[in-house]
Amino acid sequence: MPPVPYTWGPMELVEAPISPTQAVLDSIRRIVRDLRLSARAAGVAPGVTPAQLFVLHCLEAAPAGSIAELAQRTFTDASSVSVALSRLVDAGLVRRRRSTSDGRRAEIALTAKGRALLKVAPEPAQARLVAALDRMPPRVVAALSRALQTLVSEMGSADIEPRMFLEEERAPRSRPRG
Repeated sequence: MPPVPYTWGPMELVEAPISPTQAVLDSIRRIVRDLRLSARAAGVAPGVTPAQLFVLHCLEAAPAGSIAELAQRTFTDASSVSVALSRLVDAGLVRRRRSTSDGRRAEIALTAKGRALLKVAPEPAQARLVAALDRMPPRVVAALSRALQTLVSEMGSADIEPRMFLEEERAPRSRPRG
């Protein structure tokens, strides 16, 4: 039976200590809830997913020279960022063209429409999460990384592809019958 979060003391409500397991689950719940609430707030940009908003946010400071560079900025893989980027290009929020200084490289940058959208859109929770990790001591982030990797492994989830937060899943292609 999980511990009771509150107990009645003499004339007051006293918070009972919670188990480390509940503390971990509560922390994960808060992060996931913040990501979901941020996704709802991103509704100021109709048709733009939270993952796409995060990509826009990552391009706000400077253009990217490649999909690989943008994947590094978003802390995800190139295939995930490529899908989000294609949709942003189609929506006219980002432009992708050959670099004027080096024809072998691309330049991925916000358009005026993309910059205007960022002025009214809230800061993505993913950006706040990355900023929080950047403020933490490296040894703490390394310990958190090891602990979360162990948790994922123990859950049997290590084979699940780590896509961008709240990225829309593509529907599996249906096979014709017969």
